[in-house]
Order: sequence, then C-alpha cells, then structure tokens
Amino acid sequence: MSIIIYSKPDCVQCNATYRAFDQQGIGYQVIDLTQDQQALNHVKSLGYQQVPVIITGDDHWSGFRPDKIGALAHALAS
Repeated sequence: MSIIIYSKPDCVQCNATYRAFDQQGIGYQVIDLTQDQQALNHVKSLGYQQVPVIITGDDHWSGFRPDKIGALAHALAS
C-alpha cells in the first residue's frame, strides 16, 4: 500500500506523524507542499487546509492522528 504524507517544513504535527509512522515500522513518502504546487492543489481539492495530510489507499485524513496510525499498523500486520 502506498502511503503519502503531504507536509511543509517546521510542522510540529508533521514531525509527530513521521515519528509515529517510524515507531510502527510503516514506510511512507513525504511530499513538501511548499515545493510542489500540483500536490498543494490536490490536497486543497480534497478539502484540506492544514498539514499533515495523509493518504493511504482509499483513506485520507489531516493532522496528527495516532488512532488512525495505530489502526493502519494493525491492518498492515494482519
């Protein structure tokens, strides 16, 4: 499963999200929205206005969400 974290530099919630994914051993790709206008437009088209925005298959969410990360880790382990 492809996991993308859309973020920006110096983002506290983004850094917390990276740490949580790393602790769970989940691989991910980071896209910096300050460097990629097309990605920024995509995130805005989904209705998000804050980072991080995490997209995992058909699911997506915004902000630091340990509950969603834990559920994802559980699903990937099954």
